[in-house]
Amino acid sequence: MQPRARGAVRLSAKAGTGGSRIDGLRQQGSLKCLFPRRDGPTLDAVLVNTAGGLTGGDAFSIAARAGAGSALTLTTQAAERAYAARSGETARIVTRLDVASGARMTWLPQETILFEGCALKRRLTVTLAPDATALVVEPLVFGRRAMGEELRAASLDDRIEIRRAGKPLYLDAMRLCGDIAAQLDRPHVAAGARALVSLVHVGPDAEARLAPLRAMLPRSGGVSLIGDDVLALRLLAPDSHALRQVLIPALTLLTGNPLPRCWMT
Repeated sequence: MQPRARGAVRLSAKAGTGGSRIDGLRQQGSLKCLFPRRDGPTLDAVLVNTAGGLTGGDAFSIAARAGAGSALTLTTQAAERAYAARSGETARIVTRLDVASGARMTWLPQETILFEGCALKRRLTVTLAPDATALVVEPLVFGRRAMGEELRAASLDDRIEIRRAGKPLYLDAMRLCGDIAAQLDRPHVAAGARALVSLVHVGPDAEARLAPLRAMLPRSGGVSLIGDDVLALRLLAPDSHALRQVLIPALTLLTGNPLPRCWMT
């Protein structure tokens, strides 16, 4: 049996004088959390996988809570990489985000890049108080096109669930297995795209953001108001560079602030 990476972060934020600050932090194994200095009311946290990527048998968990009236942004130091796995072994990531009354949570990881032979299972669950707000972003890259990489034998099992006061707001499940490149080439699947992002914005300004976002999107993207204050966006792109060209302006519009510095390096 090969050594496998394990990592966990549990983080909570609370409102304080001058802005949000750490309420509790526990980290273990190959997953760490850094806190770069940034002016403003939001607590920024950067997740770092010191194992350098994911492979079969790895297991990571993230639990973050934005306490009442606080604002917490979680991102990653770099793009995550899911590498080839042994037969029967799967890398697993479980993320749970809890947003209390009057709080704001921004889940803003950089891309997850899938490599040939990978096997990845992810679960993201977001629980919102009735008056909480959130921005949830998940970018995916299916092989690096510039390197000529194609996924001919890989596996992805991905699920995003958002609930408010116990009621479902958004559920998105994606399963791709085997020759993923051929599946993405189908006209009614991805028409040859190799990168995508799923984005959900929950907040009272959702309707006001709809028209400006639609004006930004190419034909391979779409955005809809799926509730009075729930906006959902899906964007396909040829590669990660093209994806970012659209995604970064959209995120800047939704957050009203420059993105974390690690996004710009």
